[in-house]
Amino acid sequence: MRQTDQVTAINGIGEKTSALYNKLNIFTVHDLLNHYPRDYEEWKDIVNIGELRVNQVHSINALVISAPQNISIRKNLTITTIRVKDSSGACDIVYFNMPYIKNSFAVGKRYILRGQVVLRNNRIAMEQPKIVSPHDFERNLHTLTPIYPTTKGLSSNAITKSMRAAINALLWENDYLCDEIRKKYKLTDLKSAFMGIHFPSNKEELVASRRRLVFEEFLFFIISVMILKDMSSRETSSYPMEKAEICEKLISSLPYSLTDAQKKVWRQIEDDMCSSHLMNRLVQGDVGSGKTIVAILAMLMCVENNAQAAMMAPTEVLAQQHFEAITKMTEDYNLPFKPVLLTGSLTAREKRRVKENIAMGISNVIIGTQAIIQSDVEFNDLRLVVTDEQHRFGVKQRENLALKGIQPHVLVMSATPIPRTLALILYGDLDISVMDELPANRLPIKNCVVGTSYRKKAYEFIEKQVAEGRQAYIICPMVEPSEEKAGDSSNLENVVEYTQKLKEVLPNSVRIECLHGQMKPKLKNYIMEEYSNHNIDVLVSTTVIEVGINVPNSTVMMVENAERFGLAQLHQLRGRVGRGKHQSYCIFISTSEQEETLERLQVLNKSNDGFFISSEDMRLRGPGDLFGIRQSGQFKFRLGDIYQDATILQDAQQCAGEIYSKYIENNKVPVAEHAQFWQHYEDNISSGVDFVNI
Repeated sequence: MRQTDQVTAINGIGEKTSALYNKLNIFTVHDLLNHYPRDYEEWKDIVNIGELRVNQVHSINALVISAPQNISIRKNLTITTIRVKDSSGACDIVYFNMPYIKNSFAVGKRYILRGQVVLRNNRIAMEQPKIVSPHDFERNLHTLTPIYPTTKGLSSNAITKSMRAAINALLWENDYLCDEIRKKYKLTDLKSAFMGIHFPSNKEELVASRRRLVFEEFLFFIISVMILKDMSSRETSSYPMEKAEICEKLISSLPYSLTDAQKKVWRQIEDDMCSSHLMNRLVQGDVGSGKTIVAILAMLMCVENNAQAAMMAPTEVLAQQHFEAITKMTEDYNLPFKPVLLTGSLTAREKRRVKENIAMGISNVIIGTQAIIQSDVEFNDLRLVVTDEQHRFGVKQRENLALKGIQPHVLVMSATPIPRTLALILYGDLDISVMDELPANRLPIKNCVVGTSYRKKAYEFIEKQVAEGRQAYIICPMVEPSEEKAGDSSNLENVVEYTQKLKEVLPNSVRIECLHGQMKPKLKNYIMEEYSNHNIDVLVSTTVIEVGINVPNSTVMMVENAERFGLAQLHQLRGRVGRGKHQSYCIFISTSEQEETLERLQVLNKSNDGFFISSEDMRLRGPGDLFGIRQSGQFKFRLGDIYQDATILQDAQQCAGEIYSKYIENNKVPVAEHAQFWQHYEDNISSGVDFVNI
């Protein structure tokens, strides 16, 4: 069996099961191998009840001292409570909607129980614990059991079984990273890496396996960046533009003055577009630093030079908002824009009409999602593409544009400031402009980092804000409840249950909806539009809203389990509020009492400066975090995290330079020791693996 085979090649996976895997975007054996655990269940020694710690997973050996009781709280909630003790004390065992569980317990018998410890009515309790036999406990002691992202009908245990079968059946051919590279950068071989990431014997093996896989993920990415840089350095501009007086006229007509940073960046863009080489520039600036007006000036200069400009947004809702804003500016300032919106939700007839206008040059500003650069869209004379960092051109897209005879200037907008040392690696193919100054009229967001005991006050505050006509976001790290209740993730809030709970806590007058990435695109767009139009007051969401929508009326951002996110991502989420004239607030709720965790979160209390926060994120994060922190969204690596793995990123850059320089020296003929690497790289590009879509 090879990695390119369909998942049905794995023993035990038939057509019905493969359809469930497809829901998780797993179609091939390669996809399955790269479906990494989201957590691990670590089996530690049994502790006394007196040693139990809240918000941690423990195992106890306890005697049942009271008969199990089932209590019906409401129509859809039954709670089963059992009292147990050992020589050090007593605690409650609690199950939800499992009335049959009482038949598993008998007064006077001892049981090994493993579960999450909580505080209920000021008493220590263990929620939803597993009943473990002495044999199973002994077998699992000191091991790390993988917990996978799942879908309905496909459990983590089923994925574990398929994963083991795949690893055992695969033909592990020679490693495409040669012995010299593996030895130099202290990397394990590929089979050991996959075995160690999915079934680690201990933490040391997990760290070593993860390092290998993160290294190669970064390596492929950086090689792709080097290829793009090589391509762009040879691309000359066939039609250098001329400076446009209308741009200066617009600047002087605006109801506000551009900041010095905006003026500096605009001059850099203007010089690029008038030069003999194609522009490939990143504008890196904090949320609210005014990147959009600079992009509009670039599009205005392009249109004034009788060419077309395109702007790509990460969501249809944001594309619609850009379209409306540019249309209004066109009317207010009498600009020569003829804007058009191209998104997937248009009817076939509307798309045909829009594409005809683009091809004929009737529309000179095209706004939409990534659909605007697809093969069936023909331009009259496209000279500029403004794109969000989520939609940077990949190798295949660049090739498609070149084949269509289009060589546009490229302007990438990034709302997530990252340390310059990392930016130079990750954006190696782009010239970097930094916008490090906020407009004077921005109200600073008020922040607080609190524990779960503050939640009631937070709800009251949100209710008050809604009563005043404002809106709020609440972010949860998970979509649905964890199947593995005894796992480390059992205390994580999830969107589905949280939304229901909130509807019971807040008055019926407060309109509450949920949003997450597993929804169909049409439903996601509908909910975001409803929120944008203020038909929803409180939106409970995963980080899918991180680059989602601009709603100036939103004044509250509340993040549950804040300790599970990187600082840079929390800052990105915070950027969803503070966009209007009203004072905005951000509430970070942490379930952790660890000193280093609270120190990290306090950085957000001290500063709203994204560049400072990203530097602190890199300083305070370390390899020990492993899977404990959810990764920032600006680089969609499957496993790697640019802050936690900054040293691996730097090693991968050095290695990429060595491989690529030899490739160039030999006129792009692979030298012997790297031949397998290039073959593997080419195979992945041809199959569309996502590391090339950068």
